[in-house]
Amino acid sequence: MAVRTGIVRDDRYLEHKPGHMHPEHPNRLKAVYRMLDSSSPLGLIEIEPEPATLEHIELVHSPSYIKKVLKTADHGFTSLAPDTPASSRTYLSAWLAVGGCLKALDNLVSGRCEACLSLIRPPGHHALRDRAGGFCIFNNLGITARYAIKKYDFQRILIIDWDIHHGNGLNDIFYEDKRVLYISSHDIMSYPYTGDWNETGKGEGEGYTINIPIPRAIKDKDFFYLYHEAVCDVIRAYNPQLVLVGAGFDAHHEDPVGRSKLSEQTFRWLTHMILDIRTDIDHPPILLVLEGGYSPRALASCVKEVLDALKFEGTWERPSLKGVKQGDELVRKVRRIHENYGVW
Repeated sequence: MAVRTGIVRDDRYLEHKPGHMHPEHPNRLKAVYRMLDSSSPLGLIEIEPEPATLEHIELVHSPSYIKKVLKTADHGFTSLAPDTPASSRTYLSAWLAVGGCLKALDNLVSGRCEACLSLIRPPGHHALRDRAGGFCIFNNLGITARYAIKKYDFQRILIIDWDIHHGNGLNDIFYEDKRVLYISSHDIMSYPYTGDWNETGKGEGEGYTINIPIPRAIKDKDFFYLYHEAVCDVIRAYNPQLVLVGAGFDAHHEDPVGRSKLSEQTFRWLTHMILDIRTDIDHPPILLVLEGGYSPRALASCVKEVLDALKFEGTWERPSLKGVKQGDELVRKVRRIHENYGVW
């Protein structure tokens, strides 16, 4: 079933220029924008982003770190972390990335959209309170979740992070907070080498962090089975008021950084799955926010699959889930680890 879908895009996201050889190059987003101009589904609702305010950024980040980001405007080229360079206009793209997510959330809560895809950069799920890293500057999803709690009093926010890299920033921000349930599937042998099975939350947040290390060579059907059997159970039990998705596409087999084996159809399946389960839990709004994906062609293809799923009318064809041994083993393990928490 098609849903009213918003799209956030802006050429100012291209002004963050980390260098010609850097994976998080503007060309990745240019490819997505070209796809939108040539073959995107009809009926997308355009949402014009505005830069976040200082108050918004401080929902997650320290004043000293925010000042450090702003000072990059004084230099043609500098570095916020060894893997996270900045140009003189990086600060604008970073503030606008957060602002685009917040503007999307406002449109979702108002009912103008039911789902929204924020096509932004730089990405955010690795960004910590006072440190950049993993190409990330501000934690776009972390700030959005805190904003949703503060402005709209949401008490049950689900973050699904399907990027191939663990979102250590998101993990740490909400590790002791039961208002946000964070679930991540990732290759633990890749940066930032965190997110092991036993990292499950602390204090009030115990059980509200679900980390699922996956084999680098996992195939489409096993990956989908993991989400279908484990994540659907999480969603039904938690009954979120808002679903945020760290929509990274670096698990695609063409990605030069992720080095994994998935195809673009997996992301269509996952999007259909989330829409299906949404109908069982009072139709919470869905915000998908671009994270990784470093093959421009593959990234554009994956984004198109997600958009096509969001605007699809009719009954979608589910993949056969026979012979998914890897996926079944992962589901059994995550259930065994979390069965005593009573969260899902």
